[in-house]
Amino acid sequence: MTTVTWPDHLLTLDDWAALPEDTSRRYELVEGVLLVSPRPAALHQRAMWRLAAQLEPGLPGRWGVLTEPELVIESRTPASVRVPDLVVVQASGISEDRVRWEPDAVAMVVEILSPGSLRTDRVMKFAEYAEAGIDQYWIVDLDAPVSLTAFRLVDGAYENSGEFTGEAVLPFDDVTLSLDLDALTTSRAQRP
Repeated sequence: MTTVTWPDHLLTLDDWAALPEDTSRRYELVEGVLLVSPRPAALHQRAMWRLAAQLEPGLPGRWGVLTEPELVIESRTPASVRVPDLVVVQASGISEDRVRWEPDAVAMVVEILSPGSLRTDRVMKFAEYAEAGIDQYWIVDLDAPVSLTAFRLVDGAYENSGEFTGEAVLPFDDVTLSLDLDALTTSRAQRP
């Protein structure tokens, strides 16, 4: 039997980086405290991948989409590292094969609500991402009808820039993104 030793102190970013890799759960670091939660369930994962597949082709070439990257909210001790569902990041950083992302390389964060993350996504991450200076924050709710609430950073705080069901048409950088929100949850057998 293997014994797991859990941290007994607030973690630094170096402590975080030294943790053994474990993909069986989702790990985040909030003000030095290690948070462990279940991996996203199947419907959540499918929606995440489908949203990424819709976003990527519409972005200008200098941007790209990643799922579940490490986003360093605070590198000083006590450190904070979040693992958003999706981010839109500078394509040059993808080419560099970055392990972690700093907020200045991130243009948008998307969180898909789960039963265990409602307050975290709507309150805590909402405040953290705004404080980090991330320009856009989208929250997707998979409960019928699937909806997306978009926020834009204005004078250091997020302002609601639209609530959508069905089709969402949103500005990003110098393009307009069109998304089919129903396709995030509809099975292939139900599509025309």
